[in-house]
Amino acid sequence: MRKSSARWIYQPQTTWLRKAIFQLHLWAGLGIGLYVLLISLTGSVLVYRNELYRAATRDPIIVATEPGARLTDDQFKQSATRAYPGWKVLAIYRARNPNQAISISLQRGASLKNRLFHPYTGADLGDSVPLGIRLVSKLLKLHDDLLAGDTGRKINGLGALLIVVIALTGIVVWWPGIRTWRRSLALPRNVGAERFIWGLHSMLGFWTFGFILLFGVSGIYLGDPDRFQDLPDQLTYWLAYLHIGRINGIGIPCKGPGLCDQTMKLLWAVFGLAPAAMFVTGAVMWWNRVLKKRFGQR
Repeated sequence: MRKSSARWIYQPQTTWLRKAIFQLHLWAGLGIGLYVLLISLTGSVLVYRNELYRAATRDPIIVATEPGARLTDDQFKQSATRAYPGWKVLAIYRARNPNQAISISLQRGASLKNRLFHPYTGADLGDSVPLGIRLVSKLLKLHDDLLAGDTGRKINGLGALLIVVIALTGIVVWWPGIRTWRRSLALPRNVGAERFIWGLHSMLGFWTFGFILLFGVSGIYLGDPDRFQDLPDQLTYWLAYLHIGRINGIGIPCKGPGLCDQTMKLLWAVFGLAPAAMFVTGAVMWWNRVLKKRFGQR
């Protein structure tokens, strides 16, 4: 036992357990690598979803006053169904300003449509939801549930669990031994490309371990919140806010919009890219060590 412990402390690469954990880490990372890349990139972008929504929101359409009164609801229904045969009018939204375009919601089967109409003529003025807002909403659904509803959300929970496994096995694989562990905290210098990529992967893994573990644990919760109903409300509250980077909502350390809030969002966006960076550097290492040699031999 003492000899095994000493080997783990001084030469962990020679132990069978470390080799087994390395293989688990390698194949788990490669197995869900593209998924991690997708979730990591979309998550970092969505840290700024509120800013993106505001940027995509356009000013209301105001038309010139025309003779006569605004159309009635029945007239708007006729205009909408004439423009979109087979569609049913669900709701008509009128603004306080009589010259502002009218928003009408329509449905056909499971499909929904929101259009703007001229308040006096009933002419179709275009989509009431700007393209930018629709794209951000679609990106949010892609990140939250892979565009697959509850099934996709549960898949995300499983993916988050695997990310936790990769993080925990990675920190074990990172340990190089007590004599050289400090070298793994910084980028290696004056080394070849393959050694540099290994050093980059190792350094990133150590410094981003806490964030990756946080994203994974909170992702498990968000993937299926009903399973964690017995957890304290304060804990689930923190998990949700910490996952999406809305530190301002917690009030620690930021209280309201400002430099602190923007700094924390930037920090979350940057560290949100850590899983993507780990996959890319890991895939490059696998290519250099395995695939390139095999193709070279062939």
